[in-house]
Amino acid sequence: MKKTVIVFFVCLYCSLLSLQAIVVPSTNKTRLNDGWQYIRGDMGSVWEVMRPAQPGKPEFVPLWTPVTLPHCFNAEDAVDPDVNYYQGPGWYKTALSIDNPYTNGRILLEFEGAGQRTEVYVYTTKVGEHTGGYDGWKVDITEAVEAFRQTEVCQKQFKGKIPVAVRCDNSRDTEIIPSDMSDFNVYGGLYRYVNLVYVPEISFDRIRIEAHTDEKGKNGQLLIHTSFYNPEKKETALPLSIRIKDPQGKEVYTQTLSQPWLRDTELVRISLKKPGLWDVENPQLYTCELTLGVDGQSIQAKEQFGFRHFEFKEKGPFFLNGRRVLLKGTHRHEDHAGLAAALTEELMVQEMQLIKKMGANFIRLGHYQQSDIILRLCDQLGILVWEEIPWCRGGLGGESYKEQARRMLTNMVEQHHNHPSVILWGMGNENDWPGDFNTFDQQAIRAFMKELHDLSHQLDNSRLTAIRRCEFCKDIIDVYSPSIWAGWYSRAFRDYAEMSEKGIQGTTRFFHAEWGGDSHARRHMEGDFAHVSNAATKGDWSESYIIRLFDWHLKEQEKMPLLTGSAFWTFKDFSTPLRPENPVPYVNQKGVVERDQTPKESYYVFQSYWSKEPMVHIYGHTWPVRWGEKEEKKEILVYSNCPEVELFVNGVSQGKKKRDSQDFPAAGFHWYVPLIEGENTIRAIGSDKKNSLIIDEIKQTYQTQKWGKEAEISLTATPLENDQVWIQAELKDAAGVRCLDSRQYIEFSLAGDGKLIQNQGTSTGSYRVQSYNGRACIKLERKGKCVVAVKSDKLPSIFLSIE
Repeated sequence: MKKTVIVFFVCLYCSLLSLQAIVVPSTNKTRLNDGWQYIRGDMGSVWEVMRPAQPGKPEFVPLWTPVTLPHCFNAEDAVDPDVNYYQGPGWYKTALSIDNPYTNGRILLEFEGAGQRTEVYVYTTKVGEHTGGYDGWKVDITEAVEAFRQTEVCQKQFKGKIPVAVRCDNSRDTEIIPSDMSDFNVYGGLYRYVNLVYVPEISFDRIRIEAHTDEKGKNGQLLIHTSFYNPEKKETALPLSIRIKDPQGKEVYTQTLSQPWLRDTELVRISLKKPGLWDVENPQLYTCELTLGVDGQSIQAKEQFGFRHFEFKEKGPFFLNGRRVLLKGTHRHEDHAGLAAALTEELMVQEMQLIKKMGANFIRLGHYQQSDIILRLCDQLGILVWEEIPWCRGGLGGESYKEQARRMLTNMVEQHHNHPSVILWGMGNENDWPGDFNTFDQQAIRAFMKELHDLSHQLDNSRLTAIRRCEFCKDIIDVYSPSIWAGWYSRAFRDYAEMSEKGIQGTTRFFHAEWGGDSHARRHMEGDFAHVSNAATKGDWSESYIIRLFDWHLKEQEKMPLLTGSAFWTFKDFSTPLRPENPVPYVNQKGVVERDQTPKESYYVFQSYWSKEPMVHIYGHTWPVRWGEKEEKKEILVYSNCPEVELFVNGVSQGKKKRDSQDFPAAGFHWYVPLIEGENTIRAIGSDKKNSLIIDEIKQTYQTQKWGKEAEISLTATPLENDQVWIQAELKDAAGVRCLDSRQYIEFSLAGDGKLIQNQGTSTGSYRVQSYNGRACIKLERKGKCVVAVKSDKLPSIFLSIE
C-alpha cells in the first residue's frame, strides 16, 4: 500500500509540473524561488532598497534576510502565544538574469498571489501594483528592463542583472477585503510562486474553454475562445495550431488557422459523441494544446478540461452526470505549520491526496481564491469545488471596497473557469456579521450581493452561485448554506437530522457547509458524550467527543434522501487571530488533521464512512493511558469500512461484529471489555473483498489509581533522529499519580545550545499549550548542552539538562 501511494504521488506531481498557472498561458515559465532577500518593515523609498551598500556603512542597514519563495511574513508569529501577528509592509528584492529568446519579445512577471497590496519595481521604476491577496496577476517589465540596461548602474552595480523589488503590505484596512474580523489571518508576503515568463511580441492572454454535455453524457459540445496579448496591435497574420486530445492522449481534433490576432477569437466549436466524462470516481480530462508561430519561433499553451453535467435539485439532492451523488466534503485554508500561507507545491499535493484518501469528493475553498495548483489537483483527483471571493464579515465598504470585490470575482471566474471540478462560485461568507463600519445596512448588502450574483452569471452561466450564513440574502443566490452546528455551537449532535431538514425546507437549493467542532489533538476522555450540547462552551474539546459528533452526522447523512451533501469544517487546523485562548493558542482546532498534516483520530472516522480502500483503525493511537475502576468494562471503538471486524484484547478474541452504519457508534464496531492494570495490547482484524487481512494494533496502559489536584511536574527526554529530542511534561498530584483529566496550561522554554521547535500551531509544536490528559510534548533541536525549563500555573517549575 505504501508503495502504491508513493508511486501515485510521483506520477501526479510530475503531471502537474507539465501544466502552468493560467494568468499567463504558456508552458515555458521559470519559478523565481531563489536569490531573494527580505526585510520586515517599511523602507523610506525604493532608492533605499536599491542604493549601493557596503558593510559597515550607514546604507548597509537595516539588515536584509535571505529567503526562498514562497515566503510569508507570518510564518511563525501567527501562532506565537505572546504576540499579535505582524500586519504591515515588507520588502523583497532580487536581481534577475534576463535573456529573452524571442525577437522583440515581452518580459513578464507573473504573481500567483501576494498579500495583500503589492507594488513592483525595476530598479527605482514602479512597473505595477495590485490590491488583493488571492487572485493571480502579471506585470510587463519589458520597457523598464530595456531602459535600465541603458544605464551605467546596470553594469557597474548589478553586473548586467536586472534589480527587482516588491513591496507587500497586509496592514489593517477596513476598506479592503477580507475583513480583519475574519476567523483567519490576513497574511502578508510573496506566499505563492512568482514566475518569470518570456513571450513573443504576440502571445496568448486568456484561453476560455466551454465543455458541456447532456445529463446522460451522450453528446458533448466544445467551444474554445482565446484572447491575445498584442500590446503593439500588430496585424501580422500568424499561424495557430490547435490540437485536442482525449483522456487517453488520442488526438480527436486538429486545425491550423492563420490570421491577425487582435481580439477575442472563437477557435473551436465542435460536437463530440459520447465524450469521456469527468466524474468524482473517474475524472477524465481532455487536453487543449495551442501553438502560435511568431517570426519563426513559437509559444505553446496547454489547458486541461472535462465534460460533465451537474444539477442541484430544488429541495432535493445533487446529481452528477445523471446519477445522484452525495457530496462528501471538507474545507481548506492556505495555511501550514512553520510556513503560514507559503505552501510549496509538494505540500499541496500531499494535503490534497490526504483529502482524497479520506474519501472526500467535494471541497469548499474558504474563504478566498486559492492557488491554481489546488484547482488542478481537484481536477485530477475528482474533487468538486466551491470557490469564493473573500467578502467575509464586517459589513460593506465604499466604492473602492466594492470595486475590489468585483475585480476579485472577475479574476477568480476567468482564471479558474476551465477547471471542471468547479461547480459553485461563492459570493461571500457570513455577510450578516457587522463590525467594520459604524453602520450596517442590510439593504445595501442585499443590493451588492445581487450585483455580484448577476456578475457571476454574466461571466459564467454554467455554474451556480452560493453563500453561507446570511439569511437576509439567501433568496438572491442559487445555493444556500444556513449555519447548522449541531452539538457544537447549538443543541446536541443527535438533533442534526431535524436541524438539517429544517434547512432543506427553508431554502431553494440547500447545501450544508461548516459543521463539526474543535478537538485538542491527543486529548481523550472517558465517559458518555451522547447528550452533550453546546460543546464549544460546555465540552472538553476532546477527540473522544468529536469522533462521536462526526460519527453521528455521517450515519445520519447516509439516510437523508434529499441531502445534496455537506462539508465539515475543516480539514486542517489553521491559525486565526481571533482565538488566543484556545488550547493551542491562536489556532482554530476544528481540523481532522493538525496544522502539520498529522491526522487526528477523527480523520479515520471519515475514512471509514467515505473511503473505498479497506481500512481498520482502533480509536486511541494517541491515547497512551486510559483510566477507570478495576474490572470496569471500557468501550473500545474500531473505525473500519470492512464488512466484519474481530477484536482481540491481550490475545483473547472479543468476538466478531458486522458493519452496520446505523449502529452507533463506529458503525457497530464497538465492544465493552475490561482492561488489566498496566499495559494492554488491542488488535483489530478486518478483511477486504479478496480476504486479505487488514490489521491495526495499539498498546494502552490502564490506570486505576485515583488522583488529586495537580501538585508537581515530571519531565522526560527521549532522543530522536537528527539530533532532536522529544520532551514530555506530565502533571501529577502530591503522591506522584498522573492527573489524567488535567487541562492545565504547560509552558516550555530553553537556555543553551539548541532551540525548541515551536510556533508551529500544533499540539506538540507550541511552547505554551493546554495539557492533553495532564501532559504536553515538544521537540528540541540539540546543538550542544542546553537546559529545558517547564512551568505550569501555581506549580514549582522544573528543569532538565540535555547533554
